[in-house]
Amino acid sequence: MMRIKAVYGFFFGVLLFFSVCPVTLAQSSEQKELEAKRERLQEEIKQINSLLSQKRKEKTNILTELEDIDQKIRVRKELIKLTHRQANLIIKQINDNIKRIDNLRTDLKLLKEDYADMIRKSYKNNSHQSRLMFLLSSENFFQAYKRLQYIKQYTNYRKEQGLEIQEKTKELQQLNKDLVIQQKEKETLISDNKLAQKELEEELKTQRELITSIKAKESEYAAQIKKKQRESDAIDKQIDRLIEEAIAKSNKSSGGNTKSTNFALTAEAKLLDAGFKSNKGKLPWPVEKGVVIMGYGTQPHPVVKSVNIKSNGVRIATEEGSKARSVFEGKVLAVQIIKGGNKVVLVQHGNYISVYNNLSKVFVKEGDDVVTKQEIGEVFTSKINNETILKFMIYENNRTSNPANWIFQM
Repeated sequence: MMRIKAVYGFFFGVLLFFSVCPVTLAQSSEQKELEAKRERLQEEIKQINSLLSQKRKEKTNILTELEDIDQKIRVRKELIKLTHRQANLIIKQINDNIKRIDNLRTDLKLLKEDYADMIRKSYKNNSHQSRLMFLLSSENFFQAYKRLQYIKQYTNYRKEQGLEIQEKTKELQQLNKDLVIQQKEKETLISDNKLAQKELEEELKTQRELITSIKAKESEYAAQIKKKQRESDAIDKQIDRLIEEAIAKSNKSSGGNTKSTNFALTAEAKLLDAGFKSNKGKLPWPVEKGVVIMGYGTQPHPVVKSVNIKSNGVRIATEEGSKARSVFEGKVLAVQIIKGGNKVVLVQHGNYISVYNNLSKVFVKEGDDVVTKQEIGEVFTSKINNETILKFMIYENNRTSNPANWIFQM
């Protein structure tokens, strides 16, 4: 009976471990991933707050302030949603641990009962004298040997049972500690979400007030947006022309077709091209700290919805004095001053080009080899509105590509 109980306890423990362990590991991995995203969103909100604070000091355009508030609300909603997911995951972990604790207690109770029964029988039947008589009463040497082996196995089994009880007791104590920590984590997340919800309500109130102010002068603001878009389109055309000229120049020097819209690549450039392509979605940000304030492509203006805006890349708001960094190793294709866009640096990575526009200073020259995260210039800060914005683009030959698909967590 003792042996059956022990075998049952062993297989029950193994089954419990293998059924719960993968789930626990998966939950732990998901929790770490969610926490990393939550920290990133909190940092983004912090940066938007810093940008808003600077702009309010400078008393900038109400339209610009509302754009930032809209961005902050979007990030805040994402943060609340993510924190809610984290809290739900922890609640699931707590429920799983409660089940494990109940199962362990049942298992431990069986082990202790089995062990107590074994000790009682051992006390009654297995004194030194009883064991000696048990051996001497053997019919032959072989039976005596088998009985000696049985006594040894029985003694070892008692020790193993004692150790197993100790281990399961420790495991139970650790699970209880984990449960206390998880309960505190859950309470913290719920508290954080309540605070975030309150801040969101205040931001939505500010947003409504700003929208009311803008509606009175909507046509005036629409005209401002269209004017900015025309200026942006003119800069984009200059960059497109620069890239076309660079492709033609590169193909001419390598004896290729100067009318082709694709680079004629050397063996070395092909390696760079493959490396850049294989790092899609994993490339570092072109600035150390920043917030995307305008995405890629054609989209309704975040404030004046009746006006569409277009961007060949992304606009990243950053801190004054921030440096633009190369997102991958490559060769400086061109350094130019763009009318209405300050300085621009083009870095070639095989068939791909990363573009860093709106720089006040440049630290590289045409033909230089650059490495990943190398500083290539300082981002321009406007004296009018105190904005520090990097206009970042990625091209495949002469065609634009969405930087958010290339840059890690953009």
